[in-house]
Amino acid sequence: MTVGKTSVLVLDCAEPLELADFYAELLGAETRIGSDPDFVEVVGNAGVHLAVRRDHGYAPPSWPRPEDAHQAHLRILVDPGDMDEAEREAIGLGARPVDTGDSNSGPRDARVYTDPAGHSFSLAVYPARPAKTV
Repeated sequence: MTVGKTSVLVLDCAEPLELADFYAELLGAETRIGSDPDFVEVVGNAGVHLAVRRDHGYAPPSWPRPEDAHQAHLRILVDPGDMDEAEREAIGLGARPVDTGDSNSGPRDARVYTDPAGHSFSLAVYPARPAKTV
């Protein structure tokens, strides 16, 4: 028998409600605070489900400096024609662009940012779907 499972990406930070609000606005989702105010979920109808947890000793990742790995990052997929608008929304909400030295153009367009707490995330174009044949 297989036990039903789901997963939630949890980001550590100093101010969980502020970071949860950032992602809720960016992803068109809502924040949910349960009995523990140090753990806030971000949930949306399009399958969005992540959480933010208070870490009293939090220090942001230092990626892309080569001496540190970027640990993990959230990849947010957007339609090809919406990339520039998605970037404007992210920056308007407090995201900061990261210069990785890679090109931000072409069919594999991906743009990297840090959220207000310093976690890296990227906006990336949906992979092209093959045309259906009859």
